[in-house]
Amino acid sequence: MSAVVVVGAQWGDEGKGKVVDLYAPYAHLVVRYAGGANAGHTLVVGGEKLILHLIPSGILHEETKCVVGQGTVIDPAVLLKEIRALGERGVSTLARLLISQRAHVVLPHHKLIDELREAKSDCAIGTTKRGIGPCYEDKVARRGIRMGDLLDGSRLGSNLEANLQAWRPVIKDLGGTLPDAELITAQYAELGDTLRGYIGDASAVVREAVESDQKILLEGAQGTMLDIDNGTYPFVTSSNAVAGGACAGAGVGPTHITRVIGIAKAYTTRVGGGPFPTELEDDTGQKLRDAGAEYGSTTGRPRRCGWLDLVALRYAVAVNGLDEIAITKLDVLSAVPELKVCIAYELDGQRLSHLPYEHIDAVTPIYDTLEGWDDELPSCRTRSELPIAAQRYLERIEKEVGCRIGLVSVGPDREDTADLRDPFYG
Repeated sequence: MSAVVVVGAQWGDEGKGKVVDLYAPYAHLVVRYAGGANAGHTLVVGGEKLILHLIPSGILHEETKCVVGQGTVIDPAVLLKEIRALGERGVSTLARLLISQRAHVVLPHHKLIDELREAKSDCAIGTTKRGIGPCYEDKVARRGIRMGDLLDGSRLGSNLEANLQAWRPVIKDLGGTLPDAELITAQYAELGDTLRGYIGDASAVVREAVESDQKILLEGAQGTMLDIDNGTYPFVTSSNAVAGGACAGAGVGPTHITRVIGIAKAYTTRVGGGPFPTELEDDTGQKLRDAGAEYGSTTGRPRRCGWLDLVALRYAVAVNGLDEIAITKLDVLSAVPELKVCIAYELDGQRLSHLPYEHIDAVTPIYDTLEGWDDELPSCRTRSELPIAAQRYLERIEKEVGCRIGLVSVGPDREDTADLRDPFYG
């Protein structure tokens, strides 16, 4: 058995969807282990774009089975919409997709609370307002509704009533109106009935895959710098987005993880609030945004863009135990004649090669300048075919972070990839 974790190594939006789609044909099982519909994995196949928020990217491969694990939070309406959209494209899901009965459910009042908090806060996080944070709050407070509860109307009704009562003072204080419990119960019982064939004991399926020596690909969401424990707190997501989260979120013991692959863009982006040391608020930042189509797949918001932050990437290598990095969107840098990479920070007159505990928003990035290139890259299928300047750029990344680069994405389409190899054999 071999289990490989694919994890975001920056602030999310690194291109994990494309990489998982490329690796999925080598896997028997693809498992999404964290996050919810706040994630948006964009795939481009044959020039046609598909955005998935909950269903693993491996679903496009007919021989691959997919699981949405217990560490995720599920908006059933979004899930059903994705299933139907895939069906319209001729992609069958019923026999190949399983949703964990232990995954928690995002409810209408979770989204309401998310919106009200963002509107009224003096220090908004910049969430997607999809209800992810409040849903995880319910999970930790031991009052959450799980996917399995949707299959039992009486249990759903009683649990939902207790859940709403816990949120009543919060919603009132925020100026909102408490939703009708009976209406939500009826709506979600209907959704549960529609999704009944997809809901089951996902962790048992994962264990069976382990015991039968299958290859398992564990798909993360968001990125290392958004991890609730390891990210730029409090401007983080509400789950463990690092590789270690795969164990709890998918039900896999740590001894079964054989490799960890981190995904990083050739530059850096961030959505929402929070520190971003290498952010470019100038024409170069806009050039990266335009060339990379850097607009959120979930919210449509323009992403903040900046130079590659090797301090943050070095940190991601350490906290995830990365064996390899996949670099995405290298082609976007063809639009920039001269490139910079952040190799260290300066804070209060001291040079730092690591992330400080606080005051990340006060650091000054220390840059090295590298030669750019203006060649088109999508036709390159090996690293040796890349322009010399591009090869040197990749070599510099490897040297600074102490981790080898494997796959390199040189364009948006599935075929625009250099050095694609079986991830289970390195």
